[in-house]
Amino acid sequence: MNSVEREFQDAVRALQSGRLHEAEPRFRALLKAQPKNVAALNLLTIVLMNTGRHAEAEKVIAKAIRLNQSSDTSYYNYGVILKALDRPRDALTQFDNAIRLNPLVPETWNNRGVVCNDLKQYDDAIRSFDRAVSLAPNYADALHNKGKALSELRRYDEALSAFDRALALQPGLAEAWVGRGNCLGHLMRRDEAMVAYDKALALKPQLAEAWLGRAISLFELKRFADALSACDKALAFKPELTEALPWRGEALRKLGRCDQAIAAYQQALASRPDLAGLKGIWLSTKMRICDWSGFDAACADLVSDRSLETACALPFNLLAIPSSPEQQLKSARGWVAVHVARFGEPLWKGEHYRHDRIRVAYLSSDFHQHATAYLMAGLFECHDRSKLQTIAISCCPDDGSEIRRRLQSSFDSFVEAADKGDDEIAALVRAMEVDILVDLKGFTEDARTNVFARRPAPIQVSFLGYPGTMGAAFMDYIIADRVVIPEHQYPYYDERVVSLPHSYQPNDARRAIADTSFSRGDLGLPPQGFVFCCFNSTAKILPQTFDCWMRILEQVDGSVLWLLTDNDTAAANLRKEAAARGVDAGRLVFAPFMAVQDHLARLRAADLVLDTLPYNAHTTASDALWAGVPVLTCLGSTFAGRVAASLLHAADLPELVTTSMDEYERLAVELATAPGRIGDIRRRLNDNRLTAPLFNTELFARHLEAAYSAMHQRLQSGLPPDHIAVQG
Repeated sequence: MNSVEREFQDAVRALQSGRLHEAEPRFRALLKAQPKNVAALNLLTIVLMNTGRHAEAEKVIAKAIRLNQSSDTSYYNYGVILKALDRPRDALTQFDNAIRLNPLVPETWNNRGVVCNDLKQYDDAIRSFDRAVSLAPNYADALHNKGKALSELRRYDEALSAFDRALALQPGLAEAWVGRGNCLGHLMRRDEAMVAYDKALALKPQLAEAWLGRAISLFELKRFADALSACDKALAFKPELTEALPWRGEALRKLGRCDQAIAAYQQALASRPDLAGLKGIWLSTKMRICDWSGFDAACADLVSDRSLETACALPFNLLAIPSSPEQQLKSARGWVAVHVARFGEPLWKGEHYRHDRIRVAYLSSDFHQHATAYLMAGLFECHDRSKLQTIAISCCPDDGSEIRRRLQSSFDSFVEAADKGDDEIAALVRAMEVDILVDLKGFTEDARTNVFARRPAPIQVSFLGYPGTMGAAFMDYIIADRVVIPEHQYPYYDERVVSLPHSYQPNDARRAIADTSFSRGDLGLPPQGFVFCCFNSTAKILPQTFDCWMRILEQVDGSVLWLLTDNDTAAANLRKEAAARGVDAGRLVFAPFMAVQDHLARLRAADLVLDTLPYNAHTTASDALWAGVPVLTCLGSTFAGRVAASLLHAADLPELVTTSMDEYERLAVELATAPGRIGDIRRRLNDNRLTAPLFNTELFARHLEAAYSAMHQRLQSGLPPDHIAVQG
């Protein structure tokens, strides 16, 4: 054996013994003497890879391949290096080269699948993992990676099976426990998900991804303080895990710590500005505390073509900022294209059901103490059961409230689905042969859009919960009226528009108002002076609206503005904004939250409700009108900004609908300084309250049933959905 051979053997022994610091100089010395020694180049590559010097390793392996293009191992190592250098497309090319030379190496197929996952080529990834497992049936890592790909495709049941197979082979694979927990969370089996995360953390207490998964499950279980703690653990163990920052912000927001939530969102935006929904929720949280710094620029960014194309804001967030119907349509379409699951064959395959009654199912997460429930309870009770078979699909836990009990007795069937996944609910809808499936959530919190994406029912309808288009081919109709969606705006809705003759919004004529007689002193209001009121969410108060309100206060001596706020920061910021506009901050009076019946009773202390724009009062406007308090609104350009006008027309008070902010300001001052006029309006409202269409629940039910019947008749006749105008 010559000296060169001895040097090579010594270098190999050093590498095999893990003495990398010794192996490297020996290989380099050898290569100085024999620069074309392919074996030495390959082994030096391994040394450099094992010491994390991938950029150096790339140069060495590239030289080895130029000298010898027949080694699949060289191409394999090149692929691993390029993956580490975050060049997945180039890595895929090298893994394919290795497979071309030797297709029987399971590790090559597994790594090929991993880079396909990185490239979001999930179907191709699954094929690679399947090939790896066919070559090595006990290959737990490949099964784990297959589970990740299936999860990205939202095929959670299959993913769960893959993770379970991996764990059966290798119970100590903590990352597979995390994948299992993530699948269980998506399938709404949150308690089981928590068990999976806990097992992962028992194996690897510092596994940040497990802490993040635990945080998400805790958040979904409404354990916000615990979720925050888990997010903090995840970030402590892995500061670069930026996915934890938005969840940290969400937990802080739910805990009412909005300033800290905004900071968390900003930290996330610094590293991932296009993260789904993040810009929108950051801005909406600032709006909730009335922090208007940089407001115009942030709004312009959200409605920019780039933001709409990349779907970086939840469509709901566009409703409360200046945006056009066209921009809202683009936002909805973009969000559905990027973030709503795509499925193959629809569950409903064109069958025509022949039921004695039309089966209508209402799907919602708001069948509890929620505005939607209070608006709709009377409608559900008034449905004509001889024509409709009504089904509730409740995706929220039973809160034990009186309204929940009332709802449970209002339907032919009340399905508890809070712990069911989207696929399970969709399959249930199909099995029940539902004719018309109604979405009461749209793009709002706890929505189940993926149920509708599976197309489990022949007719799918958007109603009440979301005042805008869903931008989705799987939604057939949207319930509206001629005010909220005038005919010239039909092109901005992907649904066919169902126009009811009065208002699209149902109201409950049985809503109780407490007998309590609140004095002004009880409510913190001054004994004299005109009381303007707005009990909308503070997130709906925009700077331009507030400017107008302050001008109104300046023109009406002794008047006050009565507002509702759920956080002290918003109140403090609004007081500062008032002072900055030359108005005594003491003229802003803040009301705490109160039980619904008492809240309706205290509303009577207001003289006039001032509406917001571009997002109107919806339920809050109906509350005021039901309590006998007039509402002044300005007609907006989008559905969300035209709701109060719809309600006022249905309450026979069209004179309270203005068409410009100048007219709105002028009329507010006129009404406040003409006691006789506001008194007449108030008397007319109270006289007509029980007879005007707005609060005629029976009449509304008949009109909505006529709409359902028209939809159903078109389907039975083999006709596609079309616009429907219900006659009054």
